[in-house]
Amino acid sequence: MKWRFPAATLLLVVGMAIPLMAQRGAARPQVTPPDGPVWQVLRKNCSGCHGIDDNAFYALDRAGWQSLLDAKHKDRKVVVAEKDQELLLDWLVSKFGPTSRPFPRTYVPPEITTFLTDLEATRMMSRSCESCHDLQVVNRARFAADRWRVILVTMRERGAVLTDEELERMVEWLGRVKGINPNQ
Repeated sequence: MKWRFPAATLLLVVGMAIPLMAQRGAARPQVTPPDGPVWQVLRKNCSGCHGIDDNAFYALDRAGWQSLLDAKHKDRKVVVAEKDQELLLDWLVSKFGPTSRPFPRTYVPPEITTFLTDLEATRMMSRSCESCHDLQVVNRARFAADRWRVILVTMRERGAVLTDEELERMVEWLGRVKGINPNQ
């Protein structure tokens, strides 16, 4: 028996698969929502249309943030009270100001074919991580591989010396050894 799919079904399946495959490879920043009044402003005015993670792609001063927000919302009917705008701008500058380092937009992880041993991973962590913090920070953490990738890309942006291949080999090792149990 031959399988027959209507063209529309095939296009739908392919159309859904391509973005999912693209998302799988690209590292995305993960921003922790603020507490208190700023979170209320974000919930009331921002998160109905988009998340807050994209803010991590920028490192702007107050005027830059104001200009970006104005440009992105000029065609929408978003009206934010002046008091709320001040809170939002204060938070954006404190978290993603000109002295912060923006998350890279173009990192796409290469496929790896060789994997780290425990000894190699420990040596790489000693070389790349210990200049800024104790390895206990890594040893106590448990994350899925995708979260480890975001952390390592961020650490590399802060000065950790890792090539793309080393980063991906470390992501695989951390996900395997310091990963999470999906059954919990």
